[in-house]
Amino acid sequence: MSDTPIKLGAPYTVGNATYKPEDVAGYDEVGYASWYGQELSGRPTANGERFNPMAITAAHKTLPMPSYVEVTALDTGKTILVRINDRGPFANDRLIDLSEGAARQLGITSQGSTGVRVRRVNPPEQEKSVLRSGNAAPSRLETPESLLKILREKLMKLPKPSGAVAIAPRPTAPQPGRPAPVASGNDGRFVREGGGTTVSRPAPAPRPVAAPVASGSFVVQIGSFSSRAHADQLARKAGAKVFVSSDGRLYRVRFGPFATTAEAEKSLGDARRKGYTQAKLVRE
Repeated sequence: MSDTPIKLGAPYTVGNATYKPEDVAGYDEVGYASWYGQELSGRPTANGERFNPMAITAAHKTLPMPSYVEVTALDTGKTILVRINDRGPFANDRLIDLSEGAARQLGITSQGSTGVRVRRVNPPEQEKSVLRSGNAAPSRLETPESLLKILREKLMKLPKPSGAVAIAPRPTAPQPGRPAPVASGNDGRFVREGGGTTVSRPAPAPRPVAAPVASGSFVVQIGSFSSRAHADQLARKAGAKVFVSSDGRLYRVRFGPFATTAEAEKSLGDARRKGYTQAKLVRE
């Protein structure tokens, strides 16, 4: 793994938003961070590397790949060095999506999303090498309270994330009775940049609901789990909803409900094109 060539890429569109990658040396922003982990382990990142959930990496919408940023948790002042190697998050109320390893080093894994400062830096080659190898560079000096106060005031002017990010426990071994997610490919979460790339991505998932609200309607199912946490995690990635079975034992991840078969079949085709190859149409 190396830092060359540096990838910037052409403007690209996700859903209704267009992003223009830029090489901004003095990038320094405040916003919200979320994190992602084992569910995407081994899949290609936007710059072609394999995602290692425990490496100290992150996804950003516009910064070059790779580039290096200091990420500061505004509630504690703790600051870590992170390597950008992916695109996202495409929930526009969030600034950066940290790997599980980065979130653990920053101390935010128990939170759905948290206020952060993201500042681009050019660290020594030794620290870059440490991050490229998948390890954590030493934490930076904590941000002084006087500066944190100013940064928190800036954060308060921003809209808060629309919902909590589902946090799934890190599995240590396969769990009997728990089906694996059916998604394959990059499932629309990240964009491999190219000339004018357009990717359709659903809106962020709302809070799970207990059952479809329409009688005799259609839904598109992309997964079924005995674990609520895993269902929530897939729903968040896909922009889908979680429906609980009548006996409370299964959590089904679905798009819809749709009033007509035409709408449902269109959603089914969209789901399969995004990599959910085992998606199926269900009539409720």
